[in-house]
Amino acid sequence: MNITDPNGPMVYKGVYHLFYQYNPKGADFGKISWGHSTSKDLVNWRAHIPAISPSQPADINGAWSGSATILPGGKPALLYTGHDSRHRQVQNMAVPKNPSDPYLQEWVKSPRNPLIAPTRFNKINATSFRDPTTAWQGSDGNWRILIGSKVDRRGLAIMYMSKDFVHWVQAKHPLHSAEGTGMWECPDFYPVSTSPTGLDTSSLGLGIKHVLKVSLDDTRHEYYTIGTYDHARDRYIPDKGSVESDFGLRYDYGKFYASKSFYDNLKGRRILWGWINESLPSTEYVKQGWSGVQGIPRSVWLDKTRKQLVQWPVQEIETMRGNRVEMHSILLKQGSSQTEVSGIKATQADVEVTFRVSDFRKAEKMEPGWTNPQDLCSQKGASIRGGIGPFGLKVLASKDGQEYTAVFFRVFRGHNNTFVVLMCSDQSRSSLNKNTDKTSYGAFVDINPVQQELSIRALIDHSIVESFGAKGKVCITSRVYPTKAVGDKGHLFAFNNGVQPIQLTKLTAWSMKNPTIN
Repeated sequence: MNITDPNGPMVYKGVYHLFYQYNPKGADFGKISWGHSTSKDLVNWRAHIPAISPSQPADINGAWSGSATILPGGKPALLYTGHDSRHRQVQNMAVPKNPSDPYLQEWVKSPRNPLIAPTRFNKINATSFRDPTTAWQGSDGNWRILIGSKVDRRGLAIMYMSKDFVHWVQAKHPLHSAEGTGMWECPDFYPVSTSPTGLDTSSLGLGIKHVLKVSLDDTRHEYYTIGTYDHARDRYIPDKGSVESDFGLRYDYGKFYASKSFYDNLKGRRILWGWINESLPSTEYVKQGWSGVQGIPRSVWLDKTRKQLVQWPVQEIETMRGNRVEMHSILLKQGSSQTEVSGIKATQADVEVTFRVSDFRKAEKMEPGWTNPQDLCSQKGASIRGGIGPFGLKVLASKDGQEYTAVFFRVFRGHNNTFVVLMCSDQSRSSLNKNTDKTSYGAFVDINPVQQELSIRALIDHSIVESFGAKGKVCITSRVYPTKAVGDKGHLFAFNNGVQPIQLTKLTAWSMKNPTIN
């Protein structure tokens, strides 16, 4: 079984729906379908038969990624890319057979499929034309969608418009494009505000910014920009200083791809899903018979600085918390100091911890060439002693210290007596299995450590660690496969390997219960 991109997330008649790229016949990509699961609480899930499987000439070689839109009257429609009989990428639609069924267990494809296709007239690259977005409705009443594409090395968000959601016309120009980025997969475009309250995808108005996210096929990373949607001209203008590459803003600096968001009108929030890929070589995951998993759903909103997004696990995850332990006011002494967090199941846990740095005199100097945080995390892992840091958590750790994944901070001295905070997820010692990917991930955190405490929340689930730094300003997902730190043999530590002592002000950890998935 293979699960990849999340598709068409939505809420319908009080039920949450998640579709996803799904190959039930093997752990490789294969002839892909749309798997379908539903939930009342975003935690416990029920699987249904695939919603869309290859059956028409328009999708006979695969039903690829797409999105859901709730149309006037409350009826949902799925737009998806089909790999057709001519090996072109075309855009198709499916609607529920029985809209009165809150679980939407049967779907009917449009007899007009494909609704949108490359032709010799529109000169669209037939092998780079996929992943339609959720539609939004303009003030003119027309629906609009984006489809990812490219021309040479320029990534494109091609716009189409429709009055009836069936007949689509290509706009005169893309909503946005960027040179040097390559193919834009799984685009997502939506409004945000500085309130955790989400906005419907068609929302416009004062104080509203827009997010354009793309997944880069070349690097398998994502990036997003925040900007202004000029709806009169149908153009998106990123804010000044935006970086249009995977060196820019990212939802997640680890294994997190093909993400998709939706507006949850039940609770007034925007929720984000993402695919966590494997760290094993294909020979191993094909042998084990499965690959891929969806990350924990996250609420997403605009930070109060209006310069980046903030993400946090949906509140419903907290219902799975079980046994709880707390630690307060612990001094992590200089150099190789660690304190074990006991009393919980360390391989299936939710951990929140805050640290305070009180003396910055020993901070290392930030060198001008240290511009790539991932490279810096690789060079200065958890075992490399610094001035202030590394300090943080060792998760999925074996008792003998041979295996652990370290999630930590380092603080550097920048220009004009400012400080730079680096957050890392160091996988270099995550597993004794020599075949696993042990890349270290990292990001710079927009926070002033003189004025604010540094916090980490880590969701630990056996082979997955989802880390949220500075209350969701930086997120890093790691996929690790420990060989010793498994089951009851996994351990959790707070640690400091810097010259400067660090104050752990508070740590709260919970064992996590198993959700119901069937």
